[in-house]
Amino acid sequence: MDRIFLDANVLYSAAYMEDGGLGGLWTLEGVELLSSAYAIEEARRNLAVDRPAALARLRRFTAALTLVNPPQGLKLPPNVRLDPKDQPILLAAIHGKAGYLLTGDARHFDHLHGKRIEGVIVLRPAQYFHRRRKP
Repeated sequence: MDRIFLDANVLYSAAYMEDGGLGGLWTLEGVELLSSAYAIEEARRNLAVDRPAALARLRRFTAALTLVNPPQGLKLPPNVRLDPKDQPILLAAIHGKAGYLLTGDARHFDHLHGKRIEGVIVLRPAQYFHRRRKP
């Protein structure tokens, strides 16, 4: 079973685009979707400004997630550099023993895409879907 941690921008996009492909994450077999209160709150805050009507869809999606919240004081490995506002995302994915962290945040996570950090592979959602389609 794949344990997939969803960044705030993936939650936001899935809720924002009613017929978008990211909603398909919730229909995949053999997958457990994870996120954190931190990521959900960021997605909720941004949707409240950009598309309030999508908040109900976000609530529906987040109800099906396993919530992972890392303990205070957890630190990233010393060789991993990440903006302080994004550190809680990767820390939660690591703490939740996710196999994948899906994020569309190229500005902050691009240098980590495709890399494994403490067991978590950082990918864009499209990269994950592509991996699932491979024979």
